[in-house]
Amino acid sequence: MNKIFKNYCLLALLLPVTAVTQAQDDVYPAKPNTGRVFITGGTIHVGNGQVIEGGTIEIANGKIVRVGTDAPANTSGAKVVDAKGKQVYPGLILSVTDLGLKEIGSGVRGSNDYEELGDLNPTIRSIVAYNTDSKIIGTLRANGILLAGVTPQGGTISGSSTIVQLDAWNWEDAAYKMDNAIHVNLPSFMNRQRRFGGGGGGRFGGAQPPTDPTKEALAKVEEIKTFFREARAYLAEPEHKETNMKFESVKGLYNRTQKLFVHGDQVRQMLVAIDFAKEFGFDVTIVGGSESWLIADLLKQNNISVILQQLHALPTTEDDDVDQPFKTPATLQKAGVLFALNDNHEEARYRNLMFNAGTAVAYGLTREQALQAITLNAAKICGIDDRTGSLESGKDANIVVSDGDILDMRSSIIEHCFIQGREVSLENKQTQLYHRYMTKYGLE
Repeated sequence: MNKIFKNYCLLALLLPVTAVTQAQDDVYPAKPNTGRVFITGGTIHVGNGQVIEGGTIEIANGKIVRVGTDAPANTSGAKVVDAKGKQVYPGLILSVTDLGLKEIGSGVRGSNDYEELGDLNPTIRSIVAYNTDSKIIGTLRANGILLAGVTPQGGTISGSSTIVQLDAWNWEDAAYKMDNAIHVNLPSFMNRQRRFGGGGGGRFGGAQPPTDPTKEALAKVEEIKTFFREARAYLAEPEHKETNMKFESVKGLYNRTQKLFVHGDQVRQMLVAIDFAKEFGFDVTIVGGSESWLIADLLKQNNISVILQQLHALPTTEDDDVDQPFKTPATLQKAGVLFALNDNHEEARYRNLMFNAGTAVAYGLTREQALQAITLNAAKICGIDDRTGSLESGKDANIVVSDGDILDMRSSIIEHCFIQGREVSLENKQTQLYHRYMTKYGLE
């Protein structure tokens, strides 16, 4: 019995190692491209609403040198990508995500590093936990998503996010804009109804004491404000007897080198976000914002931007139109609110970002407005629009070439992707498994 038990234990130890070994892929980050690249003949969607038919993009040293309709005069020694009949887009941006921090979800704890213990954690920096070997990264890249805002979770103040480019050896290489935003999670101002009805209760069905969610939420908001007031007072001091790392971590909010991303969907949560902007002078973005359509004009007046999360979702309250999440982008667009679209779907793992934008087209946005919501608008909100988000001279060559409309899942077939001028691999674990079994059964 002991021998059998020992053999079983040895097998149990070896199986994960074997599985991991077999699961490794051979997709490596692209080498820097020091030469010239021309993308010719394609329909260029600049990202700012402009469309250039039969255009040419010239790339040199990782930057876009020229965009126009003129044919290149001299392509000697350069790489030429024939995009005739194809669509050319800026690289897509996933504004807020746990990419590289969460691999398999709650089922495998060891693959996750997205949440810290404690409530006020402004010192947490998501970038140092970012895993560039995540298998999900290759899947996103193959769908044209080239940049992502890696964001911590948990607590009231989660910490800082960093924008990464999705073709890197390590987190130092990946960092595109370090610590671009501090994230605050606001408490709910409403009781959550039990999904299956009933009078509520504890673990064994006993009645819970009545609570006042508004009172509790306001108390938590006052706690957050107290933290920011104390941080402001600390940072105003010419010298400090002791260094307070939590206060030091939010310094960028006060000089506006960082943004405050406030997570909340309810109108009252968004009113609190507006109050933060007024009292502290923060550059505020609302993340979630499913009820933002109700106060779109107020958001515009206070220069509050919005990152709409999963578009394919039910509305916040049961009295809203069932298709309200689809209509919200058009409402914000009409009001002049700066907004971006995002994808935080746990099962699809964020690869449907562009199809969320496509859904918004069916509910009031133009195609170029929807594209802008996942490119230039996202870049503006993340603070990287001086480098990316549109196909303009002087910006990084983050470019996607698609055989068809990137917003339409029927025709979106990505053929080339460039990150900072480097043509990156579109191979990923899924494509490798496809070729493996096509080969096994003699189908290719």
